[in-house]
Amino acid sequence: MQITNQKKMAARLLKCGVNRVWIDPHRVDQVATAVQKDTIREHIAEGWIRAMPIQGISRVRARVIARQKAKGRRKGHGKRSGTHNARDPRKNRWMRQIRAQRRVLKELRADGTLKPSNYRYYYRKAKGGSYRSIAHMKTQMEIEGMVLTGGES
Repeated sequence: MQITNQKKMAARLLKCGVNRVWIDPHRVDQVATAVQKDTIREHIAEGWIRAMPIQGISRVRARVIARQKAKGRRKGHGKRSGTHNARDPRKNRWMRQIRAQRRVLKELRADGTLKPSNYRYYYRKAKGGSYRSIAHMKTQMEIEGMVLTGGES
């Protein structure tokens, strides 16, 4: 029994594709006899013909991968396409480092640990790249005789 024409008519009426038209398997005989659009409309109203829901794409796997990436997984050598500098530019690394050091220097100056002349000295040393990190800067200050009490907890 051929119901291709009925499916085409139903698709036009339901405003969907032919493949999304569902016909009740128990009523295929009655639907096959339908020749006019009015009859197809009646069958749609009775529920013998329906448009199936649009098939979505599951995001489950994508969410799993996103959670793993947030933890730092999936970042091995095989996943890297840019150079180290492209992935985390030297300039950005420098900006993170120098801003952190300058922030600490300002705090030390604000709480009175550093005199303005000492602040200038250490500011210039930081700008020259003398310190790898805040901890390195503080250990160098202590070696040079600075007493760091206000800044540490």
